Amino acid sequence: MGAWQILAGLGFIFLILEMCVSSMFFLNFAVGAFVTAICAIYIVNWYALILIFVAISMLSLTFLRPMLMKQTHKSQETGLASKYIGKTAKVIETITPNSGAISIYDERWDARSDHEIPQGAEVIIERNESLVMYVKERG
Repeated sequence: MGAWQILAGLGFIFLILEMCVSSMFFLNFAVGAFVTAICAIYIVNWYALILIFVAISMLSLTFLRPMLMKQTHKSQETGLASKYIGKTAKVIETITPNSGAISIYDERWDARSDHEIPQGAEVIIERNESLVMYVKERG
């Protein structure tokens, strides 16, 4: 079995690991393995191939991973964030730091705030943690 075949196989193993973990970490090593597999067609020295693999993987970790992570975080803002965060809601149960509820889009949500907000007030949703909305008074 040739060096390029071993390195290509290693690249596929890293891709499978990335699919299982989805952390944009193993993808960098897969890139390094595939680039090194191409180099292995022309280079026979294993020490040189290992250096190429390490160098490409580190470059990929340094430059490619931050770009991919930034894109991933942008695309994850399609759920609750885009539908509720920054929107106005009506308080249906007085909100305190430990309890309260709001209504938005005819849905009831548990809500919390740093200070007490009376029933009937309008609030802006700042963020959510699980099924609890954190709000501030409007205006």
